[in-house]
Amino acid sequence: MDLNYLLQRHQISLLRARAGASSEARVAHYGLARGYGERIASLRHTMGAETLIAGRVS
Repeated sequence: MDLNYLLQRHQISLLRARAGASSEARVAHYGLARGYGERIASLRHTMGAETLIAGRVS
Protein backbone atom coordinates (compact mmCIF):
# COMPACT_ATOMS: atom_id res chain seq x y z
CA MET A 1 0.00 0.00 0.00
CA ASP A 2 1.25 3.46 -0.85
CA LEU A 3 2.02 5.64 2.18
CA ASN A 4 0.93 8.82 0.40
CA TYR A 5 -2.46 7.28 -0.39
CA LEU A 6 -2.97 6.30 3.25
CA LEU A 7 -1.93 9.76 4.46
CA GLN A 8 -4.37 11.37 2.03
CA ARG A 9 -7.26 9.10 3.07
CA HIS A 10 -6.46 9.73 6.75
CA GLN A 11 -6.60 13.50 6.24
CA ILE A 12 -9.82 13.31 4.24
CA SER A 13 -11.43 11.14 6.90
CA LEU A 14 -10.48 13.66 9.61
CA LEU A 15 -11.87 16.54 7.57
CA ARG A 16 -15.12 14.68 6.92
CA ALA A 17 -15.40 13.76 10.60
CA ARG A 18 -15.06 17.39 11.64
CA ALA A 19 -17.66 18.46 9.08
CA GLY A 20 -20.04 15.55 9.70
CA ALA A 21 -23.71 16.48 9.63
CA SER A 22 -24.57 13.94 12.33
CA SER A 23 -22.86 12.28 15.25
CA GLU A 24 -23.07 8.96 13.41
CA ALA A 25 -21.21 10.39 10.41
CA ARG A 26 -18.55 11.92 12.65
CA VAL A 27 -18.04 8.65 14.52
CA ALA A 28 -17.82 6.69 11.27
CA HIS A 29 -15.25 9.02 9.75
CA TYR A 30 -13.17 9.13 12.94
CA GLY A 31 -13.24 5.33 12.86
CA LEU A 32 -11.93 5.35 9.31
CA ALA A 33 -9.23 7.86 10.28
CA ARG A 34 -8.20 5.63 13.19
CA GLY A 35 -7.96 2.63 10.85
CA TYR A 36 -5.86 4.56 8.35
CA GLY A 37 -3.65 5.77 11.21
CA GLU A 38 -3.03 2.18 12.28
CA ARG A 39 -2.15 1.18 8.72
CA ILE A 40 0.17 4.20 8.42
CA ALA A 41 1.92 3.24 11.66
CA SER A 42 2.31 -0.35 10.50
CA LEU A 43 3.70 0.68 7.12
CA ARG A 44 6.10 3.15 8.72
CA HIS A 45 7.30 0.40 11.04
CA THR A 46 7.86 -1.90 8.05
CA MET A 47 9.79 0.88 6.31
CA GLY A 48 11.87 1.58 9.44
CA ALA A 49 10.43 5.08 9.73
CA GLU A 50 8.13 4.73 12.73
CA THR A 51 9.90 7.49 14.66
CA LEU A 52 9.32 10.16 12.00
CA ILE A 53 6.67 12.65 13.03
CA ALA A 54 5.61 15.54 10.77
CA GLY A 55 8.91 17.27 10.13
CA ARG A 56 10.63 15.99 13.27
CA VAL A 57 13.12 13.17 13.58
CA SER A 58 13.50 11.58 17.00
